Amino acid sequence: MSTENPEKHNHQHRQPESEPELASEKIDTSSTIASASGSSISSQLSMREKLESDLDLEQGGGAYFTPIQTTHSTAADGGAATPNGKRRTSRDTFRSGSLRRERSNNGWGVDDLENDDENDEEVESRRPTSAAAAADAQTTNDDEKDPFEVGWEGGDSDPVNPRSMPLWRKWTIIGITSFGSFCVTNASASYTATYGPMDAEFGNSRLVATIGLSTFVLGIALGPFWSPLAEFYGRRPIYLCSFAAFMIFLVPSAVARNIQTMIVARFFQGLAGSAFLSVSGGTVGDLFTRDTMQAPMAVFAVAPFVGPATGPLLGGLITYFTAGLWRWLHYVLLIWSASLLVGIALFVPETYHPVLLKCKAQKLRKTTNNPLYKAPLEKSEKSITRTVSYSLLRPFQLLVLEPMCLILDVYSAILLGVLYLFFGAFPLVFMNNHGFKLWQVGLTFMGLLVASITATLSTPIWRLVRERLVEKRRLATGIVKDEPEDQLPPVICGAPLITAGLFMFGFTTYPWVHWIVPIIGSGIFGIGTMLAFTGIFTFLVDAYPRYAASALAGNAFVRCSFAAIFPLFGIQMYERLGYQWATALLGFLTLAMLPFPYIFFVFGKRIRARSRFAATS
Repeated sequence: MSTENPEKHNHQHRQPESEPELASEKIDTSSTIASASGSSISSQLSMREKLESDLDLEQGGGAYFTPIQTTHSTAADGGAATPNGKRRTSRDTFRSGSLRRERSNNGWGVDDLENDDENDEEVESRRPTSAAAAADAQTTNDDEKDPFEVGWEGGDSDPVNPRSMPLWRKWTIIGITSFGSFCVTNASASYTATYGPMDAEFGNSRLVATIGLSTFVLGIALGPFWSPLAEFYGRRPIYLCSFAAFMIFLVPSAVARNIQTMIVARFFQGLAGSAFLSVSGGTVGDLFTRDTMQAPMAVFAVAPFVGPATGPLLGGLITYFTAGLWRWLHYVLLIWSASLLVGIALFVPETYHPVLLKCKAQKLRKTTNNPLYKAPLEKSEKSITRTVSYSLLRPFQLLVLEPMCLILDVYSAILLGVLYLFFGAFPLVFMNNHGFKLWQVGLTFMGLLVASITATLSTPIWRLVRERLVEKRRLATGIVKDEPEDQLPPVICGAPLITAGLFMFGFTTYPWVHWIVPIIGSGIFGIGTMLAFTGIFTFLVDAYPRYAASALAGNAFVRCSFAAIFPLFGIQMYERLGYQWATALLGFLTLAMLPFPYIFFVFGKRIRARSRFAATS
């Protein structure tokens, strides 16, 4: 064994006086684990010799340097603590809920590609069958941990960690990214206000013009492919590239000379802009811990729904007060998106933890001349092709094999389809029955806007409901535990509001009924819809934690597909069935779906127990 002084090269590394302590601590920890597993004194000595030999190898010859040791922190001081009070390793942190469930699509992430060839039975068969075997396995795992794996030093207090940023800077980033989501969804709906003058200029029918709305939403439906790309390159490059593409594809819309150009350009606008809907939620998880992310996640969640509600108002105001110069809408969107792109470039840094750790490892390799420093992302064997392939395949597996996924996805899809159908129905109802002008029709969507904000403000109420369910379970079983079904009360409460709001809107669309009454009905529908979306999204994340991103991607695909289809038949349906019974038909659809949230609340745990993909406890 080498007798070289351990402090020989410490002047090139960190705090010379700390190195012998760290080495000693490392050996003592391993000895303790060996004792717990029933090992003899000789095996402990053998373990000590092995570790000392490894330490000498790290320090000998002047070729390499001792690895950076992260400071121990407890949960109390913000670190990710293990049961014995020591901070988790970076690998443990990545595989635990603190990062794994907050890193990609709509703010949540999964390790879809890890152990894909292992089923549950195989994993179960390899678990230790005794306490001694478990301790031996723990000892082996500790021996195999790479001391050169780069992680956060001090947990969330690491200066490079985005969660250590000042609160004002975090909210600046959240505000810009949420405003990007608002811009994209606003652009999807504001287009509907240009139908009249655009149809007259291009000589096309209203149905053909509506295809431009559908192709935009269809582009959004394909947006989840941005998430796996963000896992390789980080969030900032995706933001910059996607929003630059969104701005570029607004140009053909502004200068289009035929409806075909408009339809194609609208599709690519939706595809490029969807990055904000599929990636920006992950930024919330990058910046905030799970116990502090409720408010920023609520802001992120409400932005995509406020956009469609205000789109017709913006489009109506611009088109009406420019005397039908509908191209000005696209000019305004160009200016808006260009300003956002500058804001992203200046004020939104990279926040994706794996990419930041990769940069940290690269700097360490350069400053220490030690090629052994690696970040977890650099050790990953996942390829871009395989990751994107799984991101496209897994959502359809969940839709086909998981009845809860399918039913809840269809329910949320019907709701978003109705919302986009209203973009054609509201002008018919309020212009024909009440003589509203184009910009006044835009104001009728304010009921949906107020509803979205109201439902968002109710978030603390549902948190208290979940806490009471956990307390009730504790009193009954003695175990403090939450279940995915605890996320469903907002859906259960929102479902009757959805149906009631639709029937109220439908049967008050008579000329002799004051115009405020159907707007109130649409607001009730909006509150129920927002509650349903919130509950469904969080239930899917908790019920399918390993496949959360895939579950949300499948939901987004089905939801946006319905939103693309419904406007194509909405006007014809309202003209043939009448305003009242056309809306009543939509109400009966939601009435048929109303029992399912309650059924899943009561029987969801039993259904998950027989599932291939869902969490079973």
